[in-house]
Amino acid sequence: MRHYPTDLLLAVEHVERLVAAEPDSEAARLLAAHDLTGLFDGTTLTEGLDELFGGLGQYPWRSLSGSDDVEEFSPVGTVLLDDDVPSRTLRGLLLGWATGNEVVIRTGRRDLWQAVTGLLRQAGFPLPDASVRGPRKDGVDGDDDTADGLLVDVPEPRVRIDAAAGARAGRAAAVLAADCRAEWVGRLFNRDYLVGTRLAVARSRDAEQDAGRVGAKLRYLVERARRTPYYRDLPRVADRSDLTLLPVLDKAELDAHTLPVSRDMSSDAPPSGEVLRSGATTGGPRYIVYSLADWSNMVREAVPVLYGVGLEKGDRLINALFGGSLYGGLITSSCEFSQMPIECYTTGQHITVDDLLTLVRSFSVNAVVGQPALILPMLREAKARDAGLRLEKVVYGGTAMTETDKAWLREHLGVRVISSIVAANDGAQLGYQCRELDGTLHHLCDDYNLIEVVDDDGRPLADGEAGELLVTSLQKFEGPLIRYRIGDVGRITVRDCGCGVSGRVLEYLGRSDGLIKVKARTVLYNEILAALSVFQVSRLQVEITSSDGTDTVIVRTESPLDLDPEKVRHLLSGEFEALSDRHAFGDGLEVFRLVVECHGEGALPRNAVSGKIKPVIDRRLE
Repeated sequence: MRHYPTDLLLAVEHVERLVAAEPDSEAARLLAAHDLTGLFDGTTLTEGLDELFGGLGQYPWRSLSGSDDVEEFSPVGTVLLDDDVPSRTLRGLLLGWATGNEVVIRTGRRDLWQAVTGLLRQAGFPLPDASVRGPRKDGVDGDDDTADGLLVDVPEPRVRIDAAAGARAGRAAAVLAADCRAEWVGRLFNRDYLVGTRLAVARSRDAEQDAGRVGAKLRYLVERARRTPYYRDLPRVADRSDLTLLPVLDKAELDAHTLPVSRDMSSDAPPSGEVLRSGATTGGPRYIVYSLADWSNMVREAVPVLYGVGLEKGDRLINALFGGSLYGGLITSSCEFSQMPIECYTTGQHITVDDLLTLVRSFSVNAVVGQPALILPMLREAKARDAGLRLEKVVYGGTAMTETDKAWLREHLGVRVISSIVAANDGAQLGYQCRELDGTLHHLCDDYNLIEVVDDDGRPLADGEAGELLVTSLQKFEGPLIRYRIGDVGRITVRDCGCGVSGRVLEYLGRSDGLIKVKARTVLYNEILAALSVFQVSRLQVEITSSDGTDTVIVRTESPLDLDPEKVRHLLSGEFEALSDRHAFGDGLEVFRLVVECHGEGALPRNAVSGKIKPVIDRRLE
């Protein structure tokens, strides 16, 4: 069984809280008598271990941003500690357990160490084995059973706290911070460089440990969430199977308990990191807080995804994602690209056709990332100006791209990599397309955002069934998202992909508000968009109004072609019963009208912050 450092951190924090709440208890007096109290410092130990492992969220791996490879950590097995000074022994125990080792303490103070290990186990989090034996004498273990393992002499670190800093920093906390950088701690684990192994591949090969790995992340998230007023009474969980014990978080509930309305989902931790805002495409803006650790986790997990979509060392990339007004696309991606060996031209949404052509001609740019609503009209105009324009890679997000547009990119620009990333300001990346996946299929990022598919009542659906998506952000702890109904629809299947990643794949079916219901019938937004591919429609908006008993559906299109609205209307009314003139009501009643408006590319109004087009506007709900 693999153990995870986050469980050790939760155990340390349990003892820390216990001592703070009951300073006169027997346990608190015992720790104080041996100068051990200050070493139960969860905040310092968390920061130290995060630095030691290059991110607790990826343990037992660490992705290397300069390449698409990973390092793997593993315990040495058994750590032997000869108890001389109790504070040194406790440091050895904590770091030995944090690195996944069994710990043997040889001591004349059995009662002390049985009490300490008992306190750490009291909260019930899974920890490695530990045993307490008599002191070593004449080369033989104190219990006449020689223990095999790594004998660790925990040194006293060189820590100097001057008088001015003394009021702000304790010696014990400084010692913990120094330990996580010390040579002796590096001897407690093995570190293997896995050349040619991507993070997603390493995780998919770890299938036997998948439940335990995700379970450890879920335990840690829930305990972190319980620091906030909103989640204070959240039930504790043991593993992934307990996920359904946690309540579903709806958008209205999230809006009511987050900024700018409330701080109920904020902890009392000192402020740090970045604050983003939602694009407000389908409602009012909401502010999303990422602590410094949350932001680091997001960037660290995103870089392997960007390699996964087809970006490579040496690419020259135009970043045309939207930014400004606290919208996250540009700022998050800019931080991620800065960790990769590529040359990036960060233009944001203000890029012009002249900018694009200059960058391609002068700097040999070969890749573009952006939203289809912005980059497709721009690329078409650029191609019209320069017949020789070529690109290798287009990475997109925010909204879907039609198969017609993908075919145009391949045929007219020579694009060989077209990849989608499904993400949200609320919780960052959800899934991505490798070169082997097409259409709306995406590899899931379950170690970062755990996805469920549920019915309207929040009940889990079997693989292959379509339903609403719930997102649990396993590495975002400030403003936590647990079983958040994000407003998207999809289905999940399991497959062995040609890219080497095996596991869950999401078929992304769009927004849950993309339902058009008229005449007691339903048609999906994506179905209409697919049907209009014969007209090279790249953007679509559907508006529904009602007056005097008549529902009117207005279909607005963008296309590089000069379309005839009547031909579009004829196709839609013939293809979809819900959009036809046929109905089951009395003759002579006008209960439905279909209106088609055809526009050139870029003509439909975009959201000023996110750059998205609102897909479905149902005025009947107003």
